[in-house]
Amino acid sequence: MTGILYVVATPIGNLEDVTLRALRVLREVSIIAAEDTRRTARLLQHYSISTPTTSLHEHNERSKTPSLIARMTAGESIALVSDAGTPVVSDPGAHLVAEAHRQGVRVEPIPGPSAAIAALSASGFAETEFLFAGFPPQRSNARKQWLAALADEPRPVIIYEAPHRIKGTLEDMLEVQGDRLVALARELTKAHEQLVVRPISDLIGEVAEFTKGEYTLVVSPRAAEVTVGVLPGPLQLLDEFGELTKNISTSRREALRILAKRYNVPVKTVYVRIEESRK
Repeated sequence: MTGILYVVATPIGNLEDVTLRALRVLREVSIIAAEDTRRTARLLQHYSISTPTTSLHEHNERSKTPSLIARMTAGESIALVSDAGTPVVSDPGAHLVAEAHRQGVRVEPIPGPSAAIAALSASGFAETEFLFAGFPPQRSNARKQWLAALADEPRPVIIYEAPHRIKGTLEDMLEVQGDRLVALARELTKAHEQLVVRPISDLIGEVAEFTKGEYTLVVSPRAAEVTVGVLPGPLQLLDEFGELTKNISTSRREALRILAKRYNVPVKTVYVRIEESRK
């Protein structure tokens, strides 16, 4: 009987975010294919799991896939995990999963944490649709072309970026896409978690202080339907104000400033409209 390839989501920071099902699977499989065995070892040690691990990263995935497939066709089950979060999403593992399907091996996802979804849920931009774009190109010219292709995207766009490239990416984004509102998340679920919603022009001056931790950016869509200098209806404005102050570290004053910049009106105008709406 053929084994199963489990695609297991693991915590993005806080080890308490792992699911009971993920822990059971990690205990029961024959081996865990991990992007970084040292990082996975911390999770396994925390929950007293002794299952052996083997490395599976971008440099060895193709060479190691045949032996892993052979083990599963012989009846063993394997868990695929990344450094953190959901495997294959901007992480290694796609080749192994695709080959498992081709060889008739059952692939079973074990859902759980995702930095992209966590940031989106707390951004205030989430609606019915969004676009996950992953990591932008590393070189500035290619990155600008990549960002330009997303400039007119009507949905929120989720981007990952490394700490040593975040400032350059924000500068290119400001040049190519304009001064969008961006939810910038770093170290989500960890002790020094940060999630702020700011115009890109403000974030550029702040990111120099952040030196570690991968970034997740949720970029607001181009609001082509919004007329510059005109506020939306009172209920919509009140709803946007509530979203900004409810789930993220944004003060009332900062939320008023963000809305004023979003609609190109004075802060006092936004304040008066919101107070009128509440009455």
